[in-house]
Formats: sequence, structure tokens, C-alpha cells
Amino acid sequence: MQLIGNLTESLVPMMIFAIPIVAIIGGITAGIVKTMSQGRIVEMAQRERIAAIQAGIDPSKLPPLPMTSDFSDTTQSLSDPVAAARNRSQGLLIGGFVTLLGGIGVGLFLGILNDGDRVWAVGIIPAFVGVALLISGFLVRPRGN
Repeated sequence: MQLIGNLTESLVPMMIFAIPIVAIIGGITAGIVKTMSQGRIVEMAQRERIAAIQAGIDPSKLPPLPMTSDFSDTTQSLSDPVAAARNRSQGLLIGGFVTLLGGIGVGLFLGILNDGDRVWAVGIIPAFVGVALLISGFLVRPRGN
């Protein structure tokens, strides 16, 4: 029985590190699978288009190639600099709000845990990063459009 207790005491701290490792590996794997499947869809559509053209079908009557959300955002940004600036500004604003509120949350959390100590000041760092992102989001925002 003591062997099980010793095994549990030594195994539980190691399992704590398994959670973020599995999450990171899962996120990377999901991104790779998504990218590969999108590329495969576009590749199959191109093959169908080539086969139809070889069969004598007029290319103007064929439907356009499927564009996934990632590809269409990229092509829109390349053709429209105002849209690219708007997307960049929105990304900075969203990141700024998340980081600012995260910093405030960390400061409040540490302030509640440690009464009297100034540990809450750790939240100032991400809060100021969030403020900097908000300011940069306002600076790169397109004007007059």
C-alpha cells in the first residue's frame, strides 16, 4: 500500500506538466491538419478545373476556385491596403484589450491572495503591454475611409 502512495506522490507532479504539453502538441497538430486539408481542397479543385478545360469546357463558365478563409483574407489584403490596415488595427485592438484585462486580472488575483504585500504589481506589466497595443491599434487605423 505504501508503494502506491509513493508512486502517486511522485507521479502527480509529473502529470501537471503533461497537460500543457498535450495542449501545445494538439494545437500544433490541429493547425497542420487544417493547413493540409485546405491545400488538398484547392489542389483537387484545380485538378477538376484542368480536366474540364482539357475536355473542352469554356473556362469562363467554370465556377471560381474555392478560397478558404485564410486564403481569401490574404488576397483581399494584398489587393486592398485599406482593408489590410483595418485588419491590422483590429488585431492590435483585440490583442490590447485581452492583454490589458489579463494584466488587470492577474493584479487583482495576486492582490486578493496576498493581503498587504505588493505582489499585485506584477499585473502592471501585461496591463501596460495591453495599453501599448491599444495605442498602436489606434495609430495604424486607416483615416477617412
